[in-house]
Amino acid sequence: AAASSSSRRGLLWRLRDKQLRLGLFEIDPGHELHQMTCMMQAGLWAATQVSMDHPPTGPPTEEDFSEVLTQVHEGFEVGTLAGPVFARLRRSLGLAEEDYQAALGPGGPYLQFLSTSKSKASFFLSHDQRFFLKTQRRHEVQVLLAHLPRYVQHLQRHPHSLLARLLGVHSLRVARGKKKYFIIMQSVFFPAGRISERYDIKGCEVSRWVEPAPEGSPIVLVLKDLNFQGKSINLGSQRSWLLRQMELDTAFLRELNVLDYSLLMAFQRLHEDERGLGSSLIFRTVRSVRGVQSPEQSGAQNRRLLPDAPNALHILDGPEQRYFLGLVDLVTVYGLRKRLEHLWKTLRYPGRTFSTVSPACYARRLCQWVEAHTE
Repeated sequence: AAASSSSRRGLLWRLRDKQLRLGLFEIDPGHELHQMTCMMQAGLWAATQVSMDHPPTGPPTEEDFSEVLTQVHEGFEVGTLAGPVFARLRRSLGLAEEDYQAALGPGGPYLQFLSTSKSKASFFLSHDQRFFLKTQRRHEVQVLLAHLPRYVQHLQRHPHSLLARLLGVHSLRVARGKKKYFIIMQSVFFPAGRISERYDIKGCEVSRWVEPAPEGSPIVLVLKDLNFQGKSINLGSQRSWLLRQMELDTAFLRELNVLDYSLLMAFQRLHEDERGLGSSLIFRTVRSVRGVQSPEQSGAQNRRLLPDAPNALHILDGPEQRYFLGLVDLVTVYGLRKRLEHLWKTLRYPGRTFSTVSPACYARRLCQWVEAHTE
């Protein structure tokens, strides 16, 4: 009887897990990316073991930011870039290395989803959907690592920033082939169980429409700006916090001379017993995030009360809905190529808004979009 009961519980768990993965695709042995993701899993398991065996101490050094650890496996090698820096970031989020290792290691297949992005990158989720993996081009990784010291400093100064939490940067080389790079982030859309809508917002109109999936389709789509027309985000007392944090984060990105980043958003209707808790200290928990290092910096903070929920940094509760919010894709620099693209699009789309504009204009426009679509 006990065995039968255990079997039923196992079946129910698998059915529930399958339902939560609706619209995602397991990278099983027949998948074209199966071999690559198995290598990624084995490499990440070994890389995380290093940070578990030798946890970094003290503040990060210049050597930590430039460190490259290469681990050779049978038929492939995995590089870990700035490993001690990212180990500290994970620790600052209260993320146990054992949990990180278990989620990204060989314990379960990665999940793939159909992205509406124009990039040629591959997108994966860990089997528990908590961590997001994305392939990157070499020059994008170089930009990211060049900005890493200032990124870390910004998160220390603003622990509740909307910037996506970057958890690792790695390379993968099969035999003597060309290196492929990938990054790991906290998924903004976690936990995903009751999310009803997902959006990728850039604050413009050109190429910002996605044909919605047919009603009843299991496919999970991330919609865009034009799909959001006529809708709004009802945050109540949380609105002022969001507007201020958007100003702080986009000002930081403007200083880095980057553009083309997105505000990811998702909606989840609150249950009856979850509503009205946002204003009550009894039902809210202030999550302590390692941050301000001196009294002078404390005035620059934009703090808030975080819900006592997984991945709370990207969660904001309104009166009726729970919103998942995060700024992602922070590696596009406004250099000569983008300036020429801006000139071409100005001629191609007269009177219309498009993504390739100066970082100052991009930041201002995205903040204006958020202000216009929140209440």
